[in-house]
Amino acid sequence: MPKPIRYLLFAVVFALLAYNSVYFRKLDEVKAGAAAFDAAGYAEDFWGKKLIPGLSKAVDLNALTAQLKTEKDKAFEQYSHALGIGNIRYFLVKGQGIVADVSENEVSVKLIGAGEGAGNVRIATEYIFGNAVRDASGAIDINAFTNSMDFNNVSAEINELIREKVVPPFKSKVKKGDRVTFHGAIELNREHLQLNNIEIIPVSLQIEQP
Repeated sequence: MPKPIRYLLFAVVFALLAYNSVYFRKLDEVKAGAAAFDAAGYAEDFWGKKLIPGLSKAVDLNALTAQLKTEKDKAFEQYSHALGIGNIRYFLVKGQGIVADVSENEVSVKLIGAGEGAGNVRIATEYIFGNAVRDASGAIDINAFTNSMDFNNVSAEINELIREKVVPPFKSKVKKGDRVTFHGAIELNREHLQLNNIEIIPVSLQIEQP
């Protein structure tokens, strides 16, 4: 067989092999085929298996604020959680109080046993966002996530559960003068500590029957 013809045959075979071994796909197809992280499923699992059972470990808010006034560093070390280094820390708290006011965005509660000079706390009922609930329990390991987007999506899904499950039945019935029991998360700044305007992101809300 003449050399030119052999070279041509080799070239044709090589081209066919290259064509069959290399192919292109649309980016959307690649993304659709990849195993996406199920943030909603993770949040549901965390809620039912870790967060709700962990409410038994929540610190009484009256006791916490009293200790923060006398032993701030000890209280932060003992009860707070955070995933990074900094002054912002999160606490899982519980308490009881009498509803002082109901507004569109929050319910103001006078804590029972807090003393006459104590300010009210605010239970958020409209703007549920941030990482307080996700981080307050200390039950989520950031190292279990491959990227920060998945981790942040979990926080968003947890907040969505609160907006769907916790707030509506409470908000539809609560009124001034009601006695309520709550569990939730709060955010405090270790360096600039403010205890007279605490906002609670609720995890559990109950109106006590008279």
